[in-house]
Amino acid sequence: MNDQQLLDLIGQMTREDKIAQLLQLTGAFYEGFHDKELLTGPMEELGVNEAMVNASGSALNLSGARTITEVQQTYLKKNRLGIPLLFMADVVHGFKTIFPIPLAIGCSWNLPLAEKSAEIAARESAVSGIHVTFAPMVDLVRDPRWGRVMESTGEDPHLNSLFARAFVRGYQGDDLKGDKERLASCVKHFAAYGAPEGGREYNTVDMSERNLREYYLPAYKAAIEEGCALVMASFNTVDGIPASGNEKLMRGILRGEWGYDGVVISDWASIREMIAHGVCEDDREAALKAIRAGIDIEMMTPCYVHHLPELLAGGEVDEKLIDEAVLRILQLKEKLGLFENPLRGADPEREREVILCDDHREAAYELAAESCVLLKNNGSLPLSPNAKVALVGPYAESNDILGWWSCAGDKEDAVSLAAALRERMDSSRLTTAGCGIESISSSERDAMFAAASDADVLVVAFGEDVAMSGEGASRTNLQLPKAQLELLQQLAATGKPIAVVLFNGRPLDLTGVFEEADAVLEAWFPGVEGGAAIADLLLGRVNPSGRLSMSFPHSVGQVPVHYNKFNTGRPLTPGHEDERYISKYIDSPNEPLLPFGFGLSYTEFEYGELEISGAKLSRNESLTVQVKVTNTGLRSGIETVQLYIRDLAGEVVRPLRELKDFVRLALKPGETGTAIFTLTEQQLRYHHSDLSFTSDSGAFRVYVGSNSRDTREAGFQLVP
Repeated sequence: MNDQQLLDLIGQMTREDKIAQLLQLTGAFYEGFHDKELLTGPMEELGVNEAMVNASGSALNLSGARTITEVQQTYLKKNRLGIPLLFMADVVHGFKTIFPIPLAIGCSWNLPLAEKSAEIAARESAVSGIHVTFAPMVDLVRDPRWGRVMESTGEDPHLNSLFARAFVRGYQGDDLKGDKERLASCVKHFAAYGAPEGGREYNTVDMSERNLREYYLPAYKAAIEEGCALVMASFNTVDGIPASGNEKLMRGILRGEWGYDGVVISDWASIREMIAHGVCEDDREAALKAIRAGIDIEMMTPCYVHHLPELLAGGEVDEKLIDEAVLRILQLKEKLGLFENPLRGADPEREREVILCDDHREAAYELAAESCVLLKNNGSLPLSPNAKVALVGPYAESNDILGWWSCAGDKEDAVSLAAALRERMDSSRLTTAGCGIESISSSERDAMFAAASDADVLVVAFGEDVAMSGEGASRTNLQLPKAQLELLQQLAATGKPIAVVLFNGRPLDLTGVFEEADAVLEAWFPGVEGGAAIADLLLGRVNPSGRLSMSFPHSVGQVPVHYNKFNTGRPLTPGHEDERYISKYIDSPNEPLLPFGFGLSYTEFEYGELEISGAKLSRNESLTVQVKVTNTGLRSGIETVQLYIRDLAGEVVRPLRELKDFVRLALKPGETGTAIFTLTEQQLRYHHSDLSFTSDSGAFRVYVGSNSRDTREAGFQLVP
């Protein structure tokens, strides 16, 4: 259908038909078509009747080709105009083939693999009947107390923007209508949801508009420029107004400045939650503010269906707003080809072929291997080929390693670390013993020490429970559970080398781990093939190449801590730590324990001198920055060479460093590669005090190195 045909369809719709298109309900309402008792509770609770369900526009959290086929066909028999349902789901890091959590994917710095993971997730979801994924989540995150940092790719706006584009490309491809094994993507959470006060879920976000535009909006904008089909409003306030009722944010910036013309959907119940925020007295006012702000679909509350009719009748809402919202929803359905084929990609036979197939698992393995970050190594890794190994700890035998938001994933499909090591080692050289995450019984302790007694090296698999991160999992204590820290201290007393493998969804306070362990491998929640990938890393079959996309603090008292910070008028400089009247903690370092971009390898890389093609950069030209990097070790490896800049004197204060580019060099032992960067004036622009996006003439520094801390530097001038 073209737009005129869609407008003609809207012309045939009653006011109730139109408003029902704006309603999204969970799958229980539709699966229960034949079971009126099942629907009585949810219907009564929301005040939704069967007529509303029969005319509603979209459903969430349903999957399975046969299930969705049945629901769609039943729905179409009852829908007066034959407008198909949209089916949406949280396909965040895989559908059935679960990839590492997004924060881990960010640590891969591998954009093609990230795109491939989204393509595979789309394929599995589409053949199972899903049309839209609530992903990518591109919220900038600087506070690991917030449990949802696991859904983001990290603390840097440039890196997040690149991953946002990669995920959108992977999910959507370039022909949503023709390629029925792709999904429409919904970027979330607009905007700045990653900066809640105190890292507490659903909490207030309060920042300047300049800060919002400079750091928090770029990744959303990148996803929109890449063509994402939907935007989800965030739970939080933006400048004192909840996003779901924020006209400046939604109609001013998103639709006005950026020209976005796609669908905007609320988050779960976020329209009604404006009452609790204290900006609406009741559902009626919430509906009024949300529709004026431009929220097209209301998820799981009935403010629209109950109150838009009276708001229209009273002239408080122009019917044009309703028609615009309905048109955007119908355009999305047309973009997905649902009018021609309401079942789209749902195909039970294809579902059996592709879900968890070997190719998909291989991609999950590759991404897991590249997402792990080697944080410390005193020579204990890789494991010696002839060493006797004791694998102990809560994640030794556990296959519960998928992480939060694992959609249709099943931990029974995951490869545990113990199973993977058994496949790769002589069983006589491996003993294993597990334990609880937050408490350890005496029998578990005895079994672990018995395993350790005859071992040459201990691999200790520690971490958070899956439910300790993700939505609704804010924490004030970022350390491992006390029982694990005590166990590690006791194991260290044996004097045997210890390699700790961490399974977690956020940067941790590693006090008590770094001191005791000889090696630390950050595995995150690595997905369905995580055990296999980690085993190959431990055994040296794969060389670690991950680099942190979020800084690790020394302690929670430093939080938020991030690399691209501002300087102060009294900065702490090396050699002056004893001075009192400078910007510092008196009981902790100021810098993070592990900085953004950090990661070790089993080989060594030596950087040559930094070369820059000129001392001046004009606004219509470019500079070339390059450095030679040599693999001086004995193993092949990947070095992620990172380029940062600093504006030494901006109109407003500028960060000490900002990531602008990176190159991943794959080098064999003894091989030298050259990382070449092109620097332009456009990369030096930022938001000034009047919110103009321009650059300043003057002095700049450029830094190139293996992370945001360890770099070589040079200078140049930006000239008019």
